Amino acid sequence: MAKGKKAKQAKAQAKTVSFKVAQNCIEYTQDGKRRLNLSLKEISTVPKCIQKMTELDHLDLSRNFIKKVPEFIECFISICILDLHSNYIPVTIGRLQNLLVLNLCNNRLSVLPDEIGLLKNLQTLNLGLNRLEALPSSVGALKELRLLGLSDNLLTRVPGCLARLHKLEKVNLDRNPIPEPESAQEPAQVMEKLYLVKESHLCEDCLDKCQTERRRLEDVGRSKQPKIIDFHNFFGLIQDFFFLLN
Repeated sequence: MAKGKKAKQAKAQAKTVSFKVAQNCIEYTQDGKRRLNLSLKEISTVPKCIQKMTELDHLDLSRNFIKKVPEFIECFISICILDLHSNYIPVTIGRLQNLLVLNLCNNRLSVLPDEIGLLKNLQTLNLGLNRLEALPSSVGALKELRLLGLSDNLLTRVPGCLARLHKLEKVNLDRNPIPEPESAQEPAQVMEKLYLVKESHLCEDCLDKCQTERRRLEDVGRSKQPKIIDFHNFFGLIQDFFFLLN
């Protein structure tokens, strides 16, 4: 290992954050939320002093050298956004029931524990840039989940548990070794089902919207990497057409 790299790691391990420093890192968002920003502090452990700040709404510990989330993190019951990306962290946060956003991007995760399914209010989960080959079935219990980032992992198929997430709007599966579908005709079949309404039955705005969406789906069908799934637009169109037919 290069001498400079050793020195940098030693320096990172020696970094500490005092209570006074932590207080100076508290920010307020536009909607009045309290955010503790400890990103890029070169710390290898979560500072114990922040136990005195359990009424935080956002906690940013990203871009550090943290290898473990301490048990006292479960005292932060009001946290709705927890950013842990770009660390070395195994997931041990199942009791943070108020979490709305969880960023575990770039944490070298090869396995996601079953306790992830305990985060009942979670709406956004970023698991990109890890080493995941599969998701636990407990992910299907995240009934409020709307956005799921799975890019740059080792997935070879779309996880079946996603079918149980009825509020899911977007899934990012970019740069996973998922085989391309054998037939590119499926998007066309879906579009035929969507355009069962005569043009004369549609107003000008609805017709324009449908034609725009059709062109978008055609572009996706021709793409070599159709990895972004937009459930919200797709199911919204279906609902519009059923409404018109009735």
